Amino acid sequence: MTSSAPLGLQGAYLQGERAGHDELRSRLLDVAVNLLETDGPDSLTIRRIATEAACTTTVIYTMFGNREGLAEALYLEGFERFRRLLERVPQRRDPLEHLRALVHAYRDACLSEPGYYSLMFERAIPGFEPSERARTLARAALNIFDRVISDCIAAGHLNPTQPRRIADALWAAAQGAISLERSSHLRDGSSYEVVTEATIRYFAAGKD
Repeated sequence: MTSSAPLGLQGAYLQGERAGHDELRSRLLDVAVNLLETDGPDSLTIRRIATEAACTTTVIYTMFGNREGLAEALYLEGFERFRRLLERVPQRRDPLEHLRALVHAYRDACLSEPGYYSLMFERAIPGFEPSERARTLARAALNIFDRVISDCIAAGHLNPTQPRRIADALWAAAQGAISLERSSHLRDGSSYEVVTEATIRYFAAGKD
């Protein structure tokens, strides 16, 4: 009879190896986004990132392929960070209040991650175009809005329509206000609250 112990040891080794890989990947992305924010897109060379992260260029090429692959990884990491922040918003009994809390948290996420935000929404890396797969995954990271909007429709707060239609309109309103705030045309979040609340009310139940 074969002992299961070696398989257990192998599993533990592989788990540790994956954890080390994920930790290194996260560190490289942190280094890259910090360089983008402080020194601009020209600083995003494989050699510069390797120097800052104290690793070899081979490690980066192996992990991301090339500079384009690194940019796409940063793009997806930004949306993943937003997803985690939004998922941590405490559940409300009233889905409409939960939706408003998510809208507030979305602004916080955008302003707390300026490096990622600039890459995700402001073409901070000239010439970088995320793949269709990356765009699909990015939008899926915000699916919590679709789910909570569905709950709002079911509860009678919002007109019956495709949740994605409402979510995309709310996203567009939010992004417009955030972009103006980041460029100092708006000085606080009051306009953000106005335009996002107006969008929610536009779809309120009982309105055509």
